[in-house]
Amino acid sequence: MSVLSGKKIILGISGGIAAYKTASFVRLLIKAGAQVQVIMSPASCAFITPLTLATLSKRPVYTQFEKDFGEWTNHVELGLWADLMIMAPATANTLAKMANGLCDNLLLATYLSAKCPVFFAPAMDLDMFAHPSTKENIRKLKSYGNIEIESAYGELASGLIGQGRMAEPEDMLQTITDFFNNESTLYLKAKKVVITAGPTYEPIDPVRFIGNHSTGKMGFDIANEAAKRGADVVLITGPTSLTTTNDSIKVVKVLSAKEMYQACHEVFSSADIVIGAAAVADYRPKVVADQKIKKNDEEFTIVLEKNPDILASLGAIKTNQFLVGFALETENEIEYAKSKLKKKNLDLIVLNSLNDKGAGFGKPTNKVTFIDKDFTIFPQELKSKEAVAKDIIDQIVKSYVE
Repeated sequence: MSVLSGKKIILGISGGIAAYKTASFVRLLIKAGAQVQVIMSPASCAFITPLTLATLSKRPVYTQFEKDFGEWTNHVELGLWADLMIMAPATANTLAKMANGLCDNLLLATYLSAKCPVFFAPAMDLDMFAHPSTKENIRKLKSYGNIEIESAYGELASGLIGQGRMAEPEDMLQTITDFFNNESTLYLKAKKVVITAGPTYEPIDPVRFIGNHSTGKMGFDIANEAAKRGADVVLITGPTSLTTTNDSIKVVKVLSAKEMYQACHEVFSSADIVIGAAAVADYRPKVVADQKIKKNDEEFTIVLEKNPDILASLGAIKTNQFLVGFALETENEIEYAKSKLKKKNLDLIVLNSLNDKGAGFGKPTNKVTFIDKDFTIFPQELKSKEAVAKDIIDQIVKSYVE
């Protein structure tokens, strides 16, 4: 049985020549067992008739606001009904309206009301596709959590050859099939995921601080990946120049370990998953000078005191939260990571070793090893931090479900 069997899918069609492909796409979806509700922009009716699509989908096709939608009350119910919505073709005009919240037809009203994952398949001439405004609208849509089905390179209706051709129906079917086959995509939907990232700065005086070389990239990539899969993400970050790629992520900025400790405890009770990817300073100056310390003596001593252990404090009070920690080690890596896993009552630990080439602070790549609460070890290859973020989320879901 296809994974699409019984899935409720809204197909939104806008006014472009690629609309002719939607007849084949609807047939493929129906053959896979999906329930398909077609909604068309008024302009799209010039390219393919509602009658054709109603016949293929075995449902009435909606094209405009009416007093009576039959079994539907309004566009809100349409948005709540679906397991997935796909805008295909998504013309430059429709992409711009979606990206900027414009709502002048039933299709766009349904998009803005949708609570399900939304895919979009751009289709337009190559110059329109290459225009900076179109690129920016696609970026904005992806930042909202919408998923692009990339257009293909090929012959266009204008006779030109380039990128902008809508993906073929078979390719779109495979994309959404893969989406539903991805257990972690479904599992994270509506889960609250709290992630810490970046360094902490522990002030010595108004000018100086104790810190480390963490850029925060690993934590930010994990946050972006979790949000992409539908999670409700809170990112608690120390000082960093990074920004998220998803506007739905709630970012909480902190400076010191004590501030990060407080921020984590404020959201912990409502969290489902907590990932401690921040490089938190273990110690802070016992006394912070009110004024800049002058360079007088040949030697200068700073007395340090221990910072609160954020992960250990959360592990001590967790109920049903899934708690993930990181370990950055330089020797006896596995042993130290296992000890930290047990001592802090973690469910999973992600081990980094500075002995691995390409891993560590300030690098675009990372090489990690997962160790679960049963001390099962899952070594990984050197990958980009974006790819490692995907592996981390996959491992969390796998361990969480089991």
